[in-house]
Amino acid sequence: MRCKFCENKAYIKIHYPKMYLCVDHFIEYFERKVKRTIERYKLLKPSERILVVISGGKDSAVTAYILKKLGYNIECLHINLGIGEYSRKSEEYVKRQCELIDAPLHIVRVKEILGAGIGEVRTRRPTCSYCGLTKRYIFNKFAYDNGFDVIATGHNLDDEASFIFSNLMNWNTEYLAKQGPLLLGEGVFVKKVKPLYEVTEREVVAYALAVGIEYLIEECPHARGATTIEYKEILNRMEEERPGTKINFVKGYLRKKSLFGQELEKAELHACEVCGMPAQREKCSFCRFWRLDEPINFKI
Repeated sequence: MRCKFCENKAYIKIHYPKMYLCVDHFIEYFERKVKRTIERYKLLKPSERILVVISGGKDSAVTAYILKKLGYNIECLHINLGIGEYSRKSEEYVKRQCELIDAPLHIVRVKEILGAGIGEVRTRRPTCSYCGLTKRYIFNKFAYDNGFDVIATGHNLDDEASFIFSNLMNWNTEYLAKQGPLLLGEGVFVKKVKPLYEVTEREVVAYALAVGIEYLIEECPHARGATTIEYKEILNRMEEERPGTKINFVKGYLRKKSLFGQELEKAELHACEVCGMPAQREKCSFCRFWRLDEPINFKI
């Protein structure tokens, strides 16, 4: 097949809208789509200092690459989770990805600051649950301590569709009230954005290969059997039968998101007695889980 816009051989078939594109026109299409997402949802300003949370995988690497190419002022943060060989490989890929785009890289190693890696803690809490808590705390505190205006993550359309689907299936309406491509900052909470919000995982892979980004392919060993993976497979089958299902589902959610607003309750917060971050009890969830008695200073 030939590219829709020239006589070159097609590199990829875009399912929605249906068209074939060569490498050059696909790169142009992808970057224009991300740029349009940033503009549509007013995610970023040229003057903002952006911290890209980068894992070694394709999504965060592409996020950093494209924001740098679009001229934004970015620095990268990698959280080494202390998961044996997986984390060692992740950090190697992150270093290569940041060298490729000449972006400053900061590394926080969980095992060094907390005494144990993810998966090494004796707890009844699911590993993915306290891993998420740990990552969210670290990247927000790091951004706040070092004066960043915004945090960018690599969540793509497939991630968002599966997350919304999962929370609808379980009627987690409080979570549904807070999701979207933009989470405004407030107080010590730094603004968070998702520039890849409207591009599919398949398109992210194709873009990474087209521009020469190396990335870690293997999944985190603790993610095996996660329900979000099952939901992604269900949505993929629906997308194959009806192209456009994912983007229409996510855009429909954004239109109706306000219906869940009443589920948000303003909890009474005060400063954590250890780190000073917002907490409902004497200690915040992070300090309580990791049993901290002294704050962690992330200043560069």
